Amino acid sequence: MSRNVNSFLDSIGSFFGSGDNLPWTDADIIANCEREAVGEGAGLSKGTDNSDSIMRLSWALVHSRRSADVQRGIAMLEAALDRDGGPLQKREILYLLAVGHYRAEDYPRSRQFIDQALQIAPDFRQALALRKALEEKITKDGVIGIGIAVTAVGLVAGGIAAALSRKK
Repeated sequence: MSRNVNSFLDSIGSFFGSGDNLPWTDADIIANCEREAVGEGAGLSKGTDNSDSIMRLSWALVHSRRSADVQRGIAMLEAALDRDGGPLQKREILYLLAVGHYRAEDYPRSRQFIDQALQIAPDFRQALALRKALEEKITKDGVIGIGIAVTAVGLVAGGIAAALSRKK
């Protein structure tokens, strides 16, 4: 009996859980990436191309738990998207933009960037995994929304029925 209850509770927890395997970053990782991006700790001199350190910082920001960091990472990546770069760099930027918008719960925009990344590299495993997590999240949110709507309709109908029974 307790095994059935635990199984039921686990299924509810997994339904409402995040369901993605995306890593999280913390303030220390972001601070280290920021120092590297401005040249501290990496020995970079002014005038040196530090696009790799900027990409690492963007990666850290969009994987943060803080929404302000995620928004900052999205802004950095959108600026980087306009620069000339090869298809692999563009694919990475599009994927990270999808991660950022996923973390920001802007699922339609995340899907748009995932689709663009997959047009460049259809077998990009990280993008395929994110698209699967995104579709699961959208489905779960839809089910929850339907449940809320049905509950609201039931409450309104119950209120109307109670009001009509009082009149009689």
